[in-house]
Amino acid sequence: MKNIKIKNKNGRIINIDLRFAENASVKLPLLVFCHGFKGFKDWGSFPYIMDRFADAGFFTVSFNFSLNGMDNTKDNPVDFDRLDLFAESTFSSELDDLGEVLDFLEKEKHNYNYDFENLTLAGHSRGGGIAILKSAEDRRIKKLAALASVSEFNRYGEETKRMWREKGFVEALNTRTKQKMRMNVTLLEDIENNAERLNIKNAISELRIPVLIIHGKEDQAVDAKEAETLYEFSDKNRTKLIILENTGHTFGAVHPYEGMSDALERVIEEVVDFVKAG
Repeated sequence: MKNIKIKNKNGRIINIDLRFAENASVKLPLLVFCHGFKGFKDWGSFPYIMDRFADAGFFTVSFNFSLNGMDNTKDNPVDFDRLDLFAESTFSSELDDLGEVLDFLEKEKHNYNYDFENLTLAGHSRGGGIAILKSAEDRRIKKLAALASVSEFNRYGEETKRMWREKGFVEALNTRTKQKMRMNVTLLEDIENNAERLNIKNAISELRIPVLIIHGKEDQAVDAKEAETLYEFSDKNRTKLIILENTGHTFGAVHPYEGMSDALERVIEEVVDFVKAG
């Protein structure tokens, strides 16, 4: 595993992990993974999953969005010690960060053993929504895997929006760390001012690439109906929907990592088969 750091157009650090077989005799399929809300590349099972994908013969890329609330000058941060950055995050900033990662990978394609023309984009939860949007606006992406993905970013009621504008922020409780994580009104303004760019349903309806949607039926964070909505708006000739019974938002994984679940094993197998399919 190799850790690198790049700077986005605003000078913020995007912290990236690369996993790959260095002695591969052929160019490897490229898999880029996006974490979700209150997430990070080293959360729970993510490093293990990326290792498994690398073992399956992929060149894997996972990264921290520049405003995910961590000190990304560190190689493997696991603490939300930059909540000032988290407060500034928007959906558009994450889309732009992802674009910067893809630009970097295209620029560096001759220095690593991946096939940039065989690029799969994957995302979990909010990261799934980001991956869907980017796949619609960037033709370099050839396949998409949406895991426990949201189908809508405008998820806030009118009373919440009123208070948000009045105070200038709202707070989300991180039940794991007990931190109150502030989101500035710039996030709400991003939703409203960039409604077309951030429309996940429209984005997935425009895709003409293979799409894999996997969701846990018992997901309490993002209802499985959102996966069905994504499938409804997709090109069904190119989309596969899998609803897994008896599992939730993280497919049985926890942080810190405590081992695999049957559901997570199924997710890994399905993604591997999906990437390898012609």
